[in-house]
Amino acid sequence: MTLIKVILYRLNPWGMVPMSTSHTSKLLQNLWDRKQADMLDEPGRLLYRSNLLGSDKRITNYGGGNTSAKVTMADPLTGADTTVLWVKGSGGDVGTMKLDGFATLYQDKLNDLRNLYRGVEFEDEMVGYLPHCTFDLNPRASSIDTPLHAYVPKAHVDHMHPDAIIAIAAAKDGESLTNEIFGDDIGWLPWKRPGYELGLWLNKFCEENPAARGVVLGSHGLFTWADTAEECYAVTLDIINQSITWLDNKTSGKTAFGKAVHPVLSEEQRREIAQNLMPEIRGLISAEQYKVGHFDDSAPVLEYVCSEQMPALAALGTSCPDHFLRTKIRPLIVDFDPTSQDIASTVTSLPEALSQYRDEYKAYYDRCKHADSPAMRDPNPVVYLVPGVGMITFAKDKATARVSAEFYTNAINVMRESSAVSTYCGLPEQEAFDIEYWLLEEAKLERMPKPKSLAGRIALVTGGAGGIGSATAERLLSEGACVVLADIDNDLLSQTHQQLSDMYGKDVVRKVLMDVTHEHQVIEAFHFTGVEFGGVDILVSNAGIASSAAIEDTTLELWNMNMDILSTGYFLVSREAFRMLKRQSLGGSVVFIASKNALAASPGASAYCTAKAAEVHLARCLALEGAGEGIRVNVVNPDAVLQGSKIWTGEWLQQRADAYGKDAEGLQAHYLERSLLKRAVLPEDIAEATYFLVSDASAKSTGNILNVDAGNVQSFTR
Repeated sequence: MTLIKVILYRLNPWGMVPMSTSHTSKLLQNLWDRKQADMLDEPGRLLYRSNLLGSDKRITNYGGGNTSAKVTMADPLTGADTTVLWVKGSGGDVGTMKLDGFATLYQDKLNDLRNLYRGVEFEDEMVGYLPHCTFDLNPRASSIDTPLHAYVPKAHVDHMHPDAIIAIAAAKDGESLTNEIFGDDIGWLPWKRPGYELGLWLNKFCEENPAARGVVLGSHGLFTWADTAEECYAVTLDIINQSITWLDNKTSGKTAFGKAVHPVLSEEQRREIAQNLMPEIRGLISAEQYKVGHFDDSAPVLEYVCSEQMPALAALGTSCPDHFLRTKIRPLIVDFDPTSQDIASTVTSLPEALSQYRDEYKAYYDRCKHADSPAMRDPNPVVYLVPGVGMITFAKDKATARVSAEFYTNAINVMRESSAVSTYCGLPEQEAFDIEYWLLEEAKLERMPKPKSLAGRIALVTGGAGGIGSATAERLLSEGACVVLADIDNDLLSQTHQQLSDMYGKDVVRKVLMDVTHEHQVIEAFHFTGVEFGGVDILVSNAGIASSAAIEDTTLELWNMNMDILSTGYFLVSREAFRMLKRQSLGGSVVFIASKNALAASPGASAYCTAKAAEVHLARCLALEGAGEGIRVNVVNPDAVLQGSKIWTGEWLQQRADAYGKDAEGLQAHYLERSLLKRAVLPEDIAEATYFLVSDASAKSTGNILNVDAGNVQSFTR
């Protein structure tokens, strides 16, 4: 495959290098495996094609674009052959979807809908007819783009959002550029909001241009078509590659985005600035809904945020509707000078900057709203551009924040190339509003499932790789929280991280190697949490050890080790949690996993029991200090959690057995018998108690101790 030079991604501290000499990239490769594809039926080949296209973000974004095939199938009612449109359903992603992600509709019924169409002012009502065209009772909802696929008179249709095509589509003279690049092979249709009318436009274009292989939609993307799945895939790649090659030739020797006006800070400096800014921003924008952050300091982002043209281009907003829906009308440029690196002044300026952005957003809403427009949504920015540092995005969850960053990065690529060959144009304000506040989009939002109880919350769990820690992390993840696992055992930490990532997705789980007795490591773990997710709401202080020795056999080293981990360690993580929680001003919850031994003494464990008692008293002190800030501090007291707990895998098991005159196998029975309820306590039980204490169900509880010990009279709190 021929290598071509494409776009600047390399920076020097004070200047841009020419676009054509700094970055090389391969043209899109045809990955079609004919042997594999020939084993599939027609819907299977459609899925195969879709996944191939969606696997490359140069072709389309996550959730963007759609694909279709018109397939001959037996009607389940009559048995007669009928043509069925298979098209990506509403809300799916072509790169990761499965076969059940396609809507299926009778093509003849879709054709009949044309008789019901009353004109462009009524086009939205046509969406209500699509369920009546459903084939075989398929529950997958059809997308708004269904008519665009239905009325192209070809068996296979791709609709993609390639950066190289949108750069042309968003150019002021996009139509003439399209003709220059593709001639009669690819047509041009001006901007039109996706819907029934655009479907008819596409149909008319196809009828008038039967030899054309596709069309560029102004400010939107690319439609291509062919008679077979393999040919359609090849056509899509060919058209994109033609655009890449043309852009490369046109931009050769040019400087992207004008000259650099800001230096690029080092990676360490960038992350330091990000962790200082993100909790501050998060606190200012999460009053109505908790937000999760994402930090991107990739090369294309740094090129953009350091450039001369960034402020003017950022003000124009994005062009492609998919870009716009994810990134809002425009980003907020954070007032930060990377030369002086005066972060204190930047933090001080944030409240006013965000207030001004919200006022401008409300004015935009008031200018553009219609009589039936939905109520104004969250007026806070999604994208934050920080000169010299990178881009921060905030959204309702980590995946949305990450995807928003990906979309704006695509928009940056579009702006770069479009500006280099023409004049970049964002969507007109009214058109942008009509996309953002589209009643059909509002209906889609209303169909979204209710957020889980910890949606948008961020938790750090110490001892996160052990039985109680991992069970607690899993419980918090199941309720929608993002979790950072902190542990000293690197191998077990990696294993636990992988297990939870496989269960809940890579977006929501992070790991950090941390010894709670090392102040610097604790501080760095919270900085890491701030950069990865934007802040913290929940601390589960669970790291621990256990030791057993008669007082005369207790060495100073053993005593100090217990105090260091179980007392000083809890102090260090709590202090850093309080610092971040107070910066956010969103309240928060701290839970100490202590022990029955914090309240009830045990023989031969004076160091352990004393350190655990210190934990409980520290929690009470912190409950007093945190109450005014809405920071709740509570304690869970487990007892005899033998299953899955790391402390029972070493000498502690035998030591406790010796203390009670039991063998190791008889210790579990001993603990069961001494409990009032005669039941074993499991890591999941501690996790459930912890979840209760960090959730809104206990919003009016602080300074409490919740015993989860199957009943132990000695540890009754009163």
